[in-house]
Parts: sequence; structure tokens; C-alpha cells
Amino acid sequence: MEKRYDLEERLVRFARESIKFCSTLGSSFAENHLKGQLIRSATGACLNYGEAQGAESKKDFIHKNGIVLKELKESRSTLKILIYSDLGDALSRSQLLQESEELCAIFGRIITSARKSLEQ
Repeated sequence: MEKRYDLEERLVRFARESIKFCSTLGSSFAENHLKGQLIRSATGACLNYGEAQGAESKKDFIHKNGIVLKELKESRSTLKILIYSDLGDALSRSQLLQESEELCAIFGRIITSARKSLEQ
């Protein structure tokens, strides 16, 4: 039996790993700000994906997945700031950044495909 890839599960894991990473950061103003930002955007991507699954139309599906992509890009930018600021565990940061980049690429393709099918 072919293993089916579960995108929702991947987003849940990304959110979980982001939360775990943030729990290891210190309590400086910058760290508190960035960990709040990362937790909001990483969990927001997952929660908005659930909204997209219940989309009422193809346009709604595209719009809601666009929000998922925006949240993932925000997570990616926050992780880059953390990397450039050398905050948190380097390995965890780089793994989260890699995952955010892969998820951005996936959702970019989902949106592009949905737009093309809408035009047909």
C-alpha cells in the first residue's frame, strides 16, 4: 500500500517543533518578541490550513492557502532573524528554516495549480 503524505501532520509537527524551539530561548526583549512571533506564525499556518480544507469554493481555497503561505513566509523570516542574531540552538534553527522553506515551496505549488485549474 502506498504511503500517503499528510500535509496537515507536517504542519502540526512544524508548529510543535517551533514551540519546542521557542521554549529553549532566553527571556530578553528580543527573544520574547521573536518567540511569540514564531509561535503565532507557525501555529497560524497549521490552523489556516484547516480552514482551507473547508473552503467553500476554489477561490476561497486559493485565498486561504495564500494565508497559510504568508504565515509560513513569516515563520521563515523570523527564523532567519534568529539565525543572524545567533539566538537559540543552531541545529534546531536550521532544521526549522529548511522545513519552512520546503513548506513554502509546497504551498506555492498548491496555489499555482489551483489558479491554473480555475482558469480552465
